[in-house]
Amino acid sequence: MSPTQPNHLEILDKHPCFSPSCPTEHGRIHLPVAPRCNIFCRFCSRGLSVDVERPGNASRVLSPEEALDIMSLALVLSPELKVAGVAGPGDPLAGPEALDTLIAIKEKYPQLITCLSTNGLGLASSMEKIERAGVQTLTVTVNALDPAILQELNLGVLENGVFLGGRDGAVRLIAAQEEGIRRASEKNLLIKINSVLTPGINDRHLGQIAETTQRWGASLMNIIPLIPAHDLAHLPAPTSEELEEAVAAAEKSLPVKRNCRRCRADACGVPGGVDHAQALYGELRPQETFSHG
Repeated sequence: MSPTQPNHLEILDKHPCFSPSCPTEHGRIHLPVAPRCNIFCRFCSRGLSVDVERPGNASRVLSPEEALDIMSLALVLSPELKVAGVAGPGDPLAGPEALDTLIAIKEKYPQLITCLSTNGLGLASSMEKIERAGVQTLTVTVNALDPAILQELNLGVLENGVFLGGRDGAVRLIAAQEEGIRRASEKNLLIKINSVLTPGINDRHLGQIAETTQRWGASLMNIIPLIPAHDLAHLPAPTSEELEEAVAAAEKSLPVKRNCRRCRADACGVPGGVDHAQALYGELRPQETFSHG
């Protein structure tokens, strides 16, 4: 299945994180306005730093007001920007800041595509505000649809001040993702699924994730190889053969994006080109490790 809505095709042409060809003439900015997270992934350790190049990391967290100032400067530094999104360092729907920012961005810069990346726990309950922000593209990280698998990847969820761990937390997250993706699809959002390929845990499960989320309304998938870290530092990284097997299984149901750059939560510019984050936030010194935001 591929996106067929006319507006989806137009978005694919402009959004480098969704386009299969990753066009070199269009850029995006990730605004780091999400200060907290509501799930506890075992492979993820987010942080604030200027010297770690990985998703889930940013030099600092901005307020919505600061983000507007950064957006103004970013458009001067990188006039090719077509997308303003929030991908961390926490989850954009774990607090009000991300959507407050995107609402303000949409009002001041209506020409930009607004985008967010979330684990989906707060997706359905945020749909009214997502509409106000004019969000057109949505990435939902779905790592398992079987609670027995998911609880090996996620220690639990925090919802309305209540922590649910183990199987209960896994069941709740899966249900929230289904409800949220279905509702987002009904609102005609272009939806991409991110899945972290974790050997020995969900490596045989990616085809089912693609098939199921396609039925819920997803149009694309991105499979991210695990970099062993945090509680899962003892696991091996996926081999190229394991990655290709997972991609082949997923492609039976969804197109799979193969050129993800795994960018920081404050990246700015054309992926693979000059990152203007240094000019916006200070010097960045890349390292080999990252976690998944």
